[in-house]
Amino acid sequence: MNLRGKIEIACQTDVGQMRDHNEDALSSDENVGLAVLADGMGGLNAGEVASAMSVQLLMGALRAYQTGNSVFEAELGATDELVQAAVKSAIEKANSSVFHVSQIQPKYKGMGTTVVVGLFRNNRLITGHIGDSRVYRFRADKLEQITKDHSFVQELIDQGIYTEDEARASKRKNIVTRALGVAPKVEVEVNEHQVNVGDIYLMCSDGLTDLVVDSNIESSLRELSSNLGAAAGHLVNLANASGGKDNISVVLCRVRQSFPDEDGRVSKVLS
Repeated sequence: MNLRGKIEIACQTDVGQMRDHNEDALSSDENVGLAVLADGMGGLNAGEVASAMSVQLLMGALRAYQTGNSVFEAELGATDELVQAAVKSAIEKANSSVFHVSQIQPKYKGMGTTVVVGLFRNNRLITGHIGDSRVYRFRADKLEQITKDHSFVQELIDQGIYTEDEARASKRKNIVTRALGVAPKVEVEVNEHQVNVGDIYLMCSDGLTDLVVDSNIESSLRELSSNLGAAAGHLVNLANASGGKDNISVVLCRVRQSFPDEDGRVSKVLS
């Protein structure tokens, strides 16, 4: 599926102010409407190995799927449900590969990563994620988080034990309850969202959201939405200005035109 000129993507990653290396990884391809972001964890350089490996594997598998050159396309086809299945399968395969490397190379034992995938197809965004890297939708000047963190504090919020503000202040806010590569199998959350022309989707690591509140992200996008590159850079700068305690990664995706599937199946997109 060729989405040239229909999806605009800008990416920015930064080591931050406190870390000596960047364990985040990201990649994107506007032509096939695909972006992947990962926030690695583990001793020494293991975190950046897990994140880089995951991004490379997922970009390869899902780029091939979008262009019709993969086993996913041959086996699963391209209905909306099967596109979700392809994203889920790709993440599960990446999990198996990262876990395998962690088992055969002692220096990488215990490595893992969050991951978030955004794949645009048939006027929809399919998201797949593990951990606390997020996706937001900016529509009609309003920002809305459309993924839910797989984290300890999110579970406390769901149980009514913590408020959002208490979770934000908690020393345990960075404990994730799911991660890619730490076990042979992992539960992947996949969701589908109808897109509108003009929507902007933000994918980010917690290096941004731990330090920049949603209202400031929203106002930044409102002011800088005409220039995605400038907006991405500004968000990274805001996190650094607030201490830059972690690596910071941002992907911004704008829907420029409708993109129904080429076989004639059309999902309505609003403009």
